[in-house]
Amino acid sequence: MYAIVRAGAKQQKVALGDVIEIDKVLTGVGETLTLPVVLAVDGENITSTGLEKATVTVEVLGAIKGPKIIIQKYKNKTGYKKRQGHRQKYTQVKVTKISV
Repeated sequence: MYAIVRAGAKQQKVALGDVIEIDKVLTGVGETLTLPVVLAVDGENITSTGLEKATVTVEVLGAIKGPKIIIQKYKNKTGYKKRQGHRQKYTQVKVTKISV
């Protein structure tokens, strides 16, 4: 069984025991979160409606950072150049329960 969950602005496919990265949340390590379910698949049964009460329970493992992204701007013959870096912050969670 797996489910598609909404975590922030993104949707991810999760199964029991998966470790995924979601957008940063202010929850301590070891605490649990519940994520809303968009789609649930159990073998041949696909459920996409009536999932208002369906949830996925996850345990927070810790905070991590994504890869470094370099942004460079350059304009020819003017001496203008700009360099900027960015690292997105994520929260690593482990799926402990899927209830439909």
